[in-house]
Amino acid sequence: MWTVYFKELLELLRDRKTFIFTLLLPIVAMPMIFGGLAYLSSTIFKKAQHKELSYAVFGKEHAPGLSERFKREKGLREVSMANEGAIKAAIDSDRITFAIVIPAGFEEAMAAHRQARVTLHYNNAVALDMTHKRVAAVIETHNRALREQALSAMNMSQAELRFALNPIELEELSTAGTRERVGSLVGGFLPYILLMVCLMAAMYPAIDLGAGEKERGTLETLLLAPISRTALVLAKFLVLFTVGLTSALLMVASMGLLLAVFGGSLEGGLAQMVRAIGARDLAMVALMLVPTAAIFASILLSISIYAKSYKEASGMISPLMMLLIVPIVVAMMPGVELNWFWSMVPLTNVSLAMKELVKGTMDYRMFSAILLSTTLIAGALLAWCRWWFNREDVLFRN
Repeated sequence: MWTVYFKELLELLRDRKTFIFTLLLPIVAMPMIFGGLAYLSSTIFKKAQHKELSYAVFGKEHAPGLSERFKREKGLREVSMANEGAIKAAIDSDRITFAIVIPAGFEEAMAAHRQARVTLHYNNAVALDMTHKRVAAVIETHNRALREQALSAMNMSQAELRFALNPIELEELSTAGTRERVGSLVGGFLPYILLMVCLMAAMYPAIDLGAGEKERGTLETLLLAPISRTALVLAKFLVLFTVGLTSALLMVASMGLLLAVFGGSLEGGLAQMVRAIGARDLAMVALMLVPTAAIFASILLSISIYAKSYKEASGMISPLMMLLIVPIVVAMMPGVELNWFWSMVPLTNVSLAMKELVKGTMDYRMFSAILLSTTLIAGALLAWCRWWFNREDVLFRN
């Protein structure tokens, strides 16, 4: 068995595609991609918050106080425009970012304690829209000043004024720490990355070990060797298990190294979460990947053994990447928490446990249940793969 194992492993290591998916992607490409995306999104969001926005105001004479408040607002730059009909063209040409139109009778409506309306012209067909948020903040500040001015004329005390403006104030005291809040967002993506890498790394070797042997005509020769079919299945399984697990563990190690080196440059809640993730958490993530890699290896080998050709195997294995999303999405659904029931559901239990580890709220009693259930499922799938390999109508479908 070990002779076949080392032979198959040596052949895979000589293959450039295997090298790319097993070593290059988890060690370099994936951490760099996700680290770069996190840094880029943080930079873009911060830039959008502080970007200078050019604007135009029409009807300033109808609301000089509101116009002056926009002028004093930091990060806003007024542009003079004479024609209100040219607003759309000015926004499309990036001459201005937004325009405020104040109708006639605005001040009269305010004096009569009637609601008035201003119109905001802007382009909201963008993924990260901060324009409306920043304009609404200016309007809300002016609204607050007008409310206080109107109510203070009624000779109210400060306590009565606060009651009139906001009779009931909701004070929020969250029991979740910073790591838990940020980890609930970040932790949902970690299982997807690791499980996908574990599956993709073993995918192409699996096709070659089953359907590839059939196409090359070497399967019959291998079956004539003085070795049992059980040993052959175990050797091929161990090759896929080694490749998938090695790839996932290398990615865990590279991500840990990336966090250790660049984690200090992060800010806010994300930085606190990164500093709180320790070696024990990473070790538990790595340990859960062991039976998970065995599940993937058994399923991939079974499909590859059944397929008549390399092309058919590729077509049958490719949908697994889409099916893998289902248990991960289930783990991200509201109300789905790690308990004794979900600890028995394959892949969903691993996804939930990884999310809890990142959040720092892991119930360690569930860890043994997750390992036990996942190991039993992996063993059952391996037994089924062995039975599948012993069937002549499967091995020689063509």
